[in-house]
Amino acid sequence: MKGIHVTSEIKPLKKVLLHRPGRELLNLTPNTLEELLFDDIPYLKVAQEEHDAFSQVLRNNGVEVVYLEDYMAQVLDINPEIKDTFLRQFIAEAGVRATKYHDVIYDFLSDIESSKELVLKTMEGIYLHELPRSKHHIRNSLADMVNGETRIVVNPMPNLYFTRDPFESIGTGVGINRMFSTTRCRETIYADYIFRYHPDFKDVEHYYDRTRPFHIEGGDVLNLNEHTLAVGISQRTEPDAIERLAKNIFANEHATIDTILAVRIPESRAFMHLDTVFTQIDHDKFMIHPGILGPLEVFKIMPGKKDEQLKITRKRETIAEILAEALGVDEVTLIECGGGDRITAEREQWNDGSNTLCVAPGTIVVYERNNVTNDILRERGLNVLEIPSSELSRGRGGPRCMSMPLWRES
Repeated sequence: MKGIHVTSEIKPLKKVLLHRPGRELLNLTPNTLEELLFDDIPYLKVAQEEHDAFSQVLRNNGVEVVYLEDYMAQVLDINPEIKDTFLRQFIAEAGVRATKYHDVIYDFLSDIESSKELVLKTMEGIYLHELPRSKHHIRNSLADMVNGETRIVVNPMPNLYFTRDPFESIGTGVGINRMFSTTRCRETIYADYIFRYHPDFKDVEHYYDRTRPFHIEGGDVLNLNEHTLAVGISQRTEPDAIERLAKNIFANEHATIDTILAVRIPESRAFMHLDTVFTQIDHDKFMIHPGILGPLEVFKIMPGKKDEQLKITRKRETIAEILAEALGVDEVTLIECGGGDRITAEREQWNDGSNTLCVAPGTIVVYERNNVTNDILRERGLNVLEIPSSELSRGRGGPRCMSMPLWRES
């Protein structure tokens, strides 16, 4: 399957993009956790085992699993002439403040012969002691003497295993995002190169660009059907970005989406994206965190009378009524995380009890640790596929966060 085809959150998933956690997790330290958006340091060996179990569950359910690192390596192998541009751009965006390091980092990365090893190294981060002593006399400065050989000069990208956020699949197109946090902005470089240079995606429409001034992240974008997109106004997605995305989609002759529901949720670390508190799990069923039901606001965006104009209205109905109208069903059922119990809901939502990945209508992948919510889902007739999550969950993201669908059945 080449290209992108995603017009639903629930239709049978056929192809998905993942990133297997790598050595970037080993370069997390207690002092860098806040900067790198982690609350704790996952144990890499177990995190990889859990992620492999996730991949296998998907394969067992007929899903082709592909990896971000493999696609980016293929881009460099197919187009060797862009390696120099990629490395220069990567270094420029890596936040290396001391310009004396730029050339030596470039030389260090250029010497890596395997494209995949090169890609993994850019994800992993670089320490001073890894750079060759013989080049550029980089250790003859006061900063190097004071900070020592273990100083990191290029930060790792530990959030990469949440492939949902750097871009979003929309119909047969893609939006490549400007991320909320500086530490995650570099993650979108890989998507930018893949969707510009990989032959599998040469005809994919682009609906958003990472150079835009306003931030938006894929965890806030849900494909309800071929005509309706839901986008969260959240801690990490700005309304200005949603307006630009809407204008770009409505102006594209190949896009079938004519309605965008902008869903405003509370801005907090716990509710960072719409999909951390709200996911579709069947034709007429949604998982929802009860904590958002009170302050929830929904705005309906449609094309205006002239180009670049939008018609925006505030919806007064309940979220259940709005969703039923969008999906063309009589009513929808909102299943509350934790069964509505406040303490259980807060605990299990923190561990992504609402962040499910639907692989087919009524069949969802969840973290096994959210046992109260999972039992409720089974009682409601859902086919619940549990995966281990003691280490993966430390990154504050669940099965939907860790996956980017590239193809679902029509």
